[in-house]
Amino acid sequence: MNRWTHPQDALPLVAGIYAALSPIWTTTTTRATTTMIVLGAIAALAAVAELVRPDLIPLEGLTALIGVAFIVAPWVMGFSGTRPMAWTAWIVGAVTFLVGAADLQVTRMHHRDSTATSH
Repeated sequence: MNRWTHPQDALPLVAGIYAALSPIWTTTTTRATTTMIVLGAIAALAAVAELVRPDLIPLEGLTALIGVAFIVAPWVMGFSGTRPMAWTAWIVGAVTFLVGAADLQVTRMHHRDSTATSH
């Protein structure tokens, strides 16, 4: 696959940037702010890597895993009571997970098809 051929990878990029910047306009706590900035930056960097190298299955899995991390973060990091930030984490997590999981399937099918035709 060529670079920039997975435009859906822009969604985790936007979601990661949104998460990292969300403490600016969202009611938050110190722990929630730190969590969202770190996870947002990781999500954005992984998305950029996926846009550059859309054929790497581990990156697709990493994106899905980051989505799960966003989803569980409010409970694990103790900010589920800060509803605006918790909802931000849950929504960003759902988007990131769904795109990562879908990309993982597409990339696996592409790899399987390309190996089947090369034999």
